[in-house]
Amino acid sequence: MGAGPPTPKGAQMSATPLPGLLGAMAPVLENYGYLAVAGLILVENFGVPAPGETILVAASVYAGTGRLNIVAVGAIAVLAAVVGNCIGYAIGYFGGHALALRFGKYVFLTPERLERTERFFERHGGLVVVAARFLEGLRQAAGIIAGTAEMPWRRFLVFTTIGAVLWVALWAPLGYLAGDHIGTIYSDIVRYSLYLLIALAVLVAALITRAVLRRRRRAAAAGPVPDLRDAPGTRKGPDARKAKKW
Repeated sequence: MGAGPPTPKGAQMSATPLPGLLGAMAPVLENYGYLAVAGLILVENFGVPAPGETILVAASVYAGTGRLNIVAVGAIAVLAAVVGNCIGYAIGYFGGHALALRFGKYVFLTPERLERTERFFERHGGLVVVAARFLEGLRQAAGIIAGTAEMPWRRFLVFTTIGAVLWVALWAPLGYLAGDHIGTIYSDIVRYSLYLLIALAVLVAALITRAVLRRRRRAAAAGPVPDLRDAPGTRKGPDARKAKKW
């Protein structure tokens, strides 16, 4: 009996259910395909708690079976991620900043703290936007936070595009090539991303603390600003007003 025609790459996955959380994406992909990839990634990136990363991985696994095209999955994912993040930025810029100024005091976000946040994003916002792409929770909020902090638009667009490309470049090939091992790989990466989130939070706190301490040391070194009006020889009263004219 002959061996029959060769099995296409990844065809062994066609009858194998996707593991874990990825399995929940199977009916969505079966019914909506690329539209599901675009829609879920788009809404996740402007703050809606949707499984954008999960659908990207699941769609990449499907591409490994030949049921979707991996190039199309990657391109759609990048575009949807960037557009979604830009919508989040607009929400933060036109709505979040005003709300922060008006109601921030109720959550200890004073105008001074908001100003420090804006200065922080001016210096480190690009790194935060790129890193947030790989961290659950921050990925959904990064655009809104950047807009609220009034990070410059063009700078935000550059770094959110870089983050989207790197994010897709990690997950799409991984899902395409991993096959049945994707469940274990995905759970491990998600677990370690939590550690990365904690490390990033510690780093941000350290940078803010350093900036505050440096500002206080500078203020202490400068000392109180002398009142020149009390300096010896300073004219006071009517004579002072006459002197100002000269």
